[in-house]
Amino acid sequence: MNKLTVSDVTLTFGGLNALTNVDMTIEPGLITSIIGPNGAGKTSMLNCVSGFYHPTSGEIHYGENRLTHSSPHEISILGIARAFQNLELFRGLSVLDNLLLARHKHLDYSFLSAFFYTPKTSRIEAENRAYVEDIIDFMELEPYRKQLVGNLSYGVQKRVEVARALTLGPELLLLDEPMAGMNIEEKEDIVRFIMDIKQERNTTVVLVEHDLGVVMDISDQIYVLDFGELIGSGTPEAVSKNERVIEAYIGEE
Repeated sequence: MNKLTVSDVTLTFGGLNALTNVDMTIEPGLITSIIGPNGAGKTSMLNCVSGFYHPTSGEIHYGENRLTHSSPHEISILGIARAFQNLELFRGLSVLDNLLLARHKHLDYSFLSAFFYTPKTSRIEAENRAYVEDIIDFMELEPYRKQLVGNLSYGVQKRVEVARALTLGPELLLLDEPMAGMNIEEKEDIVRFIMDIKQERNTTVVLVEHDLGVVMDISDQIYVLDFGELIGSGTPEAVSKNERVIEAYIGEE
């Protein structure tokens, strides 16, 4: 498992800094949360890591791989996947088909091989179907597997979004507000899945989330952004006592 290193990253839009000289180290095998007020730059940071934005300056490395100017496709191949805050699913397809589509980069056969459905094609498709079925079981989506995503409740759709990212087989999973808009029961389910993703699938998790109770309970380390600047980092206990963080985000009791 690789370490993700963000070094002195600045991201500028038309003279406005979304991120300013941000440093982060995401240790492998941990749950790292990025928190801060709305507009603090949290999603911008995930966009930089996943290749949707390229930093104006600074460097991003995943192990020995430089991500700074890589495309989302190239970053995905390195084992980094992302679940989006706004659902990026095919609403007119079933849960099963959405997840099968996410395995496209693992379908290592040619057009001719697919046309004639050779033994190699059959084997590769069977392997990928088995992987998807394992994710469906892991995320407890069996009751919904053949239902159209657009007909599912919002909470289940968010779970499918996480499952879609998991189907890519990532070593590093980026979760952008996976609990936004959920009720208490749905949040508890997602928290359980995040813990299981870390422990059972040996996956590093980066979590952007506004629910401080959840963040403090499940995070191994936390980074706090405010107006694009890093104002605090450390363990949940250390961050909860940081005066700048209290003033900008947590607030006094």
